[in-house]
Amino acid sequence: MLYIGCHLSASKGYLAMGRHALALGANTFAFFTRNPRGGSAKPISQADIDAFNKLYTVHNFGKLVAHAPYTMNLCSSDPAIREFGRNMLADDMVRMEYTPYQYYNFHPGSHTGQGIETGIEQIADALNMILKPEQTTTVLLEGMAGKGSEIGSRFEELRSIIDRVELKEKIGVCLDTCHLWEAGYDIVGNLEGVLEEFDRIVGLKRLKAMHLNDSKNPISAHKDRHELIGFGCIGTEALVKVTNHPALRDLPFILETPNEDEGYAAEISLFRSRYCNEEECV
Repeated sequence: MLYIGCHLSASKGYLAMGRHALALGANTFAFFTRNPRGGSAKPISQADIDAFNKLYTVHNFGKLVAHAPYTMNLCSSDPAIREFGRNMLADDMVRMEYTPYQYYNFHPGSHTGQGIETGIEQIADALNMILKPEQTTTVLLEGMAGKGSEIGSRFEELRSIIDRVELKEKIGVCLDTCHLWEAGYDIVGNLEGVLEEFDRIVGLKRLKAMHLNDSKNPISAHKDRHELIGFGCIGTEALVKVTNHPALRDLPFILETPNEDEGYAAEISLFRSRYCNEEECV
């Protein structure tokens, strides 16, 4: 089954997001745990959660992929920003347990001049401080495009963070097709080779979710500019191959294209129409 959805607004609660996803033809979705440009988080209603969890089960949703706010930077050169990020992460881990066994995705961060190695150590230290053995949430490091001092655009950097995390069973990876392309990984001409490299360096068992985006820029641009499916430099055919690849096809796919509801519904329908069953994929 193809599990595909898009980013939805969490402002009206979980049940509203679930109904919104179904209206778009989706069976998973992503949402920001709090204001993506700030630190505030709305209280969670247990009644809303109970209603959503029932809807989730009845409609056989795939794993949800919650997203940390962009302001969370666990490896900033400013200690106050690092502490702010750790506090958000700790609070979000508590909030995520209202919807158990889901994914929490975050941008590893920007080292802001400290250097990659220092940044990697700080990210891992924060994760070791916050992650708990009893939590059901799997935290996903998102692969990045390599803009500025971002950490995580190379598979080796993701592996270095994972190597330093003590509770490795609580950590995974989310790859973004636009980020991969702009980081220099040729998913158009050599998807198999890219996945083999990821498997060798990080391990495909760590890959838990995909962000499905076209790119406004050519390969290796390092700019992180998402585009509508089929209107960018990656193209529809390459992205259809991503959703049908045997190593990827069962993962949740989250569209982050610059779209409104009508566009998301059309993209979801497109990928569903091009998704092959097991026999057709052989």
